[in-house]
Amino acid sequence: MADSSKILLSGEENSEQIKIDTSVLEVILGIAAEKIDGIAGMRGSLKSGLSWVLGRENHGKGVNVKTDEDNKLIADVYVYLESGVNVPKVGMEIQKALKAQLLQMTDLELKSINVHVVGLIFPEDEKDAEENTSELFPEDK
Repeated sequence: MADSSKILLSGEENSEQIKIDTSVLEVILGIAAEKIDGIAGMRGSLKSGLSWVLGRENHGKGVNVKTDEDNKLIADVYVYLESGVNVPKVGMEIQKALKAQLLQMTDLELKSINVHVVGLIFPEDEKDAEENTSELFPEDK
């Protein structure tokens, strides 16, 4: 019985098999998602936060790949979007880009790509930030 976290690819010409861990697919999809205009960031987990503290970058953060009962791939993508973007349009771009990237790199097709918008990131207005800041230890004159 195959491990559920591995995807098994079989060659048509011979009986060779390739096993791909789902975390590899998550990295592929995570990198592709970060390149899409309108995405401010990906949702991380405690594990990705600890990796960041240790100086390692987790490219698969914000992506979860699993298989359904028919062994079809399902991807859940958790993103933060920039404020002012057209959310449905960016969501469709995410789905198209991730589907194309995975097909190109692994010849695997995704049954569905569920895009979860975790939040919106608003640009900081530098003028307001400067007015609202004060010195922690003002110098005595």
